[in-house]
Amino acid sequence: MAGYGGLVVFILWEGYTMPYDLENRLVIGLALSALFDLSESDNIYRTEGPELYRKFQRENQNVPLKTGVAYPFIKRLLTLNELNQGNPPVEVVLMSRNSPDTGLRVMKSIEHYGLGMTRAVFLQGRTPHKFIPAFNISLFLSANEADVKQAIMAGYPAGQVLDSKIVDNIDDKELRIAFDFDGVLADDEAETVYQRTHDLDQFHQHEIDKVHIPHNPGPLKEFLAKVSTIQKLEEKMAEDDVSYVRKLRISIVTARSAPSHERVINTMRAWDINVDEAFFLGGIEKKRVLEVLEPHIFFDDQKLHLEPSASILPSVHIPFGITNIAAA
Repeated sequence: MAGYGGLVVFILWEGYTMPYDLENRLVIGLALSALFDLSESDNIYRTEGPELYRKFQRENQNVPLKTGVAYPFIKRLLTLNELNQGNPPVEVVLMSRNSPDTGLRVMKSIEHYGLGMTRAVFLQGRTPHKFIPAFNISLFLSANEADVKQAIMAGYPAGQVLDSKIVDNIDDKELRIAFDFDGVLADDEAETVYQRTHDLDQFHQHEIDKVHIPHNPGPLKEFLAKVSTIQKLEEKMAEDDVSYVRKLRISIVTARSAPSHERVINTMRAWDINVDEAFFLGGIEKKRVLEVLEPHIFFDDQKLHLEPSASILPSVHIPFGITNIAAA
């Protein structure tokens, strides 16, 4: 534990004697508000103040917190470490505004649920986004809108976990991740063309003219690339062991349609990333597809699409690009 200037950082190590390599892993930074349901604790903090909140957490430190919106996603993601237990491909770092004192209940809850999370940062009220590069984090998830916006404005990959229906069928061993494309995996170059003209023909022509030019990366491109690396590990495992059943499925669910679909596919090829499904919906409501697909998490930059999806599955807002600037 280290403390300075009112900031407390508490990092748990699991007996490593050599420096732990984060560069080649998929690292998720996870706020407490994304992992657990904090409604009861937050209400005590707001109505009764920090001292009674601290007392409440101490008195209940052996009572596990209820699981939250991102829990099913994180639980399944961590099972992918079975692919290489000696050099696990996934690391999840808890990044909390709690103090180490009140955070003890959090770590006991993580242990209770058997999550393979051993590293944590407790910041006693301060925003965690400055520590994203220190841990080589490819995705920071939080229910705190301000924290996520600060991270995005600083150029870091982040998403706000919305108040969503939790999908957690314990008999379902797959992990399904769904992404919008523009403003999430790619930057907002093409979206800007449409938002400024509201002319679909002009948007399609822009994408036809640049069909062989890969899109610039968006905020979650690196996250997808790391997920894709794990996907390749699974493919190799399935080749070596015919009894192995792949867990990970990756989907793109976008409002694009032909002919603008081709640049998306060419971009995926340029990035050496394969997805399992792609849905080019051309204005069909995304909820109709997502309801059948049942991803454990869905990322989109537009709340217009997320508000319907949040009623059926865990949904994450990426507050990036022109659509969010216009909405601010």
